Amino acid sequence: MRGVDYYELLGVTRAASDADIRTAYRVLAKVMHPDAGGTSGTFRLLQEAYETLKDPSRRAAYDLGAVGAHNGATAPGRRARQQPRQRGRRSWARGFGEDPDFVPPKPDLDPDALGWWWAVDAHERLRHVPSLAPGHAPALLAIGSGVLLALPLGFGLDLSPLLFTVWLLLAAAAATWVARLARRYLADRRTRRAFVAEFGERTVFGRPGAELAGERITAELLKTYLTRLPGVRIFHGLSRPGSVFADIDHAVLCGRRLVLVESKMWLPGHYTMDAASRLWRNGHPFRGGTVQLAEGVAAYRELLPDIEVRGVVLVYPSRAGEITMDEPPEVAAPPMTPQRFVRDIGAWLAVESATVHRDTLRAVLRQVVTWPRERAG
Repeated sequence: MRGVDYYELLGVTRAASDADIRTAYRVLAKVMHPDAGGTSGTFRLLQEAYETLKDPSRRAAYDLGAVGAHNGATAPGRRARQQPRQRGRRSWARGFGEDPDFVPPKPDLDPDALGWWWAVDAHERLRHVPSLAPGHAPALLAIGSGVLLALPLGFGLDLSPLLFTVWLLLAAAAATWVARLARRYLADRRTRRAFVAEFGERTVFGRPGAELAGERITAELLKTYLTRLPGVRIFHGLSRPGSVFADIDHAVLCGRRLVLVESKMWLPGHYTMDAASRLWRNGHPFRGGTVQLAEGVAAYRELLPDIEVRGVVLVYPSRAGEITMDEPPEVAAPPMTPQRFVRDIGAWLAVESATVHRDTLRAVLRQVVTWPRERAG
């Protein structure tokens, strides 16, 4: 398409590395995809730019102006005009803050400061739900009934023909009931064994974005702290239902509770969010980033109506400095610091600390883009 500079479209300089180009495309694809409010034409142009610049030979030809109108933004035989580098301008990494080389420090939390940390047993036996077993009460009732029915035989009572017939009918009914209970216990055991054989002791599914520092730090944060809960299962790179893109960075499931997480690197400062989900930084409207996690939360609530779903935007500094926040408001996807996230979300998930909801795990796993769909059932 003539008149469009692929480098400008992706927001990178002509000296951008392959990693810069991949990062830029991935971030832009989330907001320019038609499902996210973009247009199909603009999204196709974004894909065309990415396909051209990620291939070394096509990129070299594009830089030399030797590609046709269907591949490049310059006419054949003309060298692409070099954009002057302005003082203070940076590459695409500028979208993550003032210092593209800055890597946020890994959050280091004291377990003694986490109220839920020592309240859970990290070695507690897992409970798989929904369970096919009838529970302890029916089993105890069956045993008690059997004991009562055996009393006449144990004491050698001489029953009349009528009472003996009633006794036989009750004994047959009790035996049928016990057989049904036994079949349900065996079916639940087989289901549990098959689930364990398929997934083993695995607690993490998918891969976080390799080029994005925020996602890598969040992945390590989740694995380091939240796996203290035996029932926690962590997912990276999820799509919204009906999408094929990794629209959601991370998710954590424990029992019947699911939290969706988006990782952001923003400028240091004090952040707040109002009841209308508008972000503010240092008392001014924040225009340095967008959050689309609320749509994902709504989609997963519709997909999993029996599961509690909430969202959190984890924010890291994009240059040296501190990020602070007020108490998160009652919105679908409030921003949080890593410390508050581990403290509050850990306590929220710890309500069912040793429960694995098999059906929900499979449903969430089917949305993980970086996990083979055929293995997700």
